[in-house]
Amino acid sequence: MRGILLDIEGTTTPIAFVYQVLFPYARRHLAAYARSADLTDLRREYEADVRGGNDPPDWSIDPVPYIHWLMDQDRKSTGLKRIQGEIWLAGYRNGELHGEVFNDVPPALQRWHAAGIDVRIFSSGSILSQRLVFSTTASGDLTKYLNGYFDTTTGPKNEAASYQRIANTFGIPASEILFVSDVTRELDAARDAGMQTLLCVRPGNHPQLSHTHKVITTFADI
Repeated sequence: MRGILLDIEGTTTPIAFVYQVLFPYARRHLAAYARSADLTDLRREYEADVRGGNDPPDWSIDPVPYIHWLMDQDRKSTGLKRIQGEIWLAGYRNGELHGEVFNDVPPALQRWHAAGIDVRIFSSGSILSQRLVFSTTASGDLTKYLNGYFDTTTGPKNEAASYQRIANTFGIPASEILFVSDVTRELDAARDAGMQTLLCVRPGNHPQLSHTHKVITTFADI
């Protein structure tokens, strides 16, 4: 194993941090942010929803209800993730937000880095938001142990082609890369791309049924 690709939510970071801290923070600050933000990409997504008959909230007076609608669906939208990341950036800068990772994550990152293993991140959250989580933890700035970040601009996390693209950036065979996630659909896609896989089971994670992936509960097991 020469490379490790990590998911964030439910893998390096508690799901509760995402759903009880980050998402509510973005929602609370959305209206103020939207008044001056570039929402062009979300406007295009809204128009696609209208054409697709998805019955989104009307944008004509205020875009905020539509963005709330996307949030309620937890849609993995590049435009939505960009906006959330920019709102969180302000929160991290003013000290209202701090990144959270499980206690076993910092020593594992240090150990892999010392062993010369190339560690990267693949999350549906924007690359900006990924960097913010790892640069502001109670254990300090962990980005020095990470060599790359991938988000939805690389492709969906449940498609093998996304992992093939990521493997190409490592410059090593996919078979020498380990992908760790809490979602079996993502692991299935990574395995189809030739990667090794581990299912990470953490407190608060959604049960994953009927899979054939090896299971870990701590990065100390890797």
